[in-house]
Amino acid sequence: MLPSLYISHGSPMLALEPGESGPALRALAAALPRPSAILVVSAHWESDQLLLSGAAHPETWHDFYGFPAPLYAVQYPAPGAPELAEEIAGLLTEAGLPASIDTQRPFDHGTWVPLSLMYPNADIPVVQLSLPSRLGPTFQTRVGRALAGLRQRGVLLMGSGSITHNLGELDWRAGPEVVTPWAKAFRDWMVERLEEDDEAALHAYRTEAPHAVRNHPRDEHLLPLYFARGAGERFGLVHSGFTLGALGMDIYRFD
Repeated sequence: MLPSLYISHGSPMLALEPGESGPALRALAAALPRPSAILVVSAHWESDQLLLSGAAHPETWHDFYGFPAPLYAVQYPAPGAPELAEEIAGLLTEAGLPASIDTQRPFDHGTWVPLSLMYPNADIPVVQLSLPSRLGPTFQTRVGRALAGLRQRGVLLMGSGSITHNLGELDWRAGPEVVTPWAKAFRDWMVERLEEDDEAALHAYRTEAPHAVRNHPRDEHLLPLYFARGAGERFGLVHSGFTLGALGMDIYRFD
């Protein structure tokens, strides 16, 4: 059975400059059974309600600006899975989490950037599930638990965000050896609570974790972690690291 994953996707430049995360993502994908499909909750699809991408051939959306031209040439032409999207909408609705289909939604970079490193052939169907971010961690845990059974059918469930994400305090000249203490303290607290399976503390991270608001002025990049955790059980640390001083690049799995 496949695990559920939480991927810190960092900057969109990860697609061209994978650093230490690229080999970790490639090794992780190689060690897993080949998925029949992939379901991604990306930090970059915030919504008021649950939505699923239902296009048969989603476009690759370069949903950012100010980056080098070669990044805008990257395409990830994986097929969609409209029938799976409809089934997932049904599972969520049965769990008291009503969901609808968006037939126009393209792949945002929270989806195609990590998948371009994990499955570069883009030959596995992909569905995106939106992030009703204002509903917080508890809601995302419920969503993950409602869909956990898909793992037994070969569907890879993935949350894509960043374990720390304060773009205003990054050091764009810092090498990978530079780690900001307040970012490390938050990341370490999160890992400890995940290892202890302390759901109450994790759900209350905003008041209990050190430097929580500094690491996540908004928490859309952390919330996909709760989806992944809800869909799995046993926590495992796949990769740990930082870029630009304070941008956490951790990768977690839940078996």
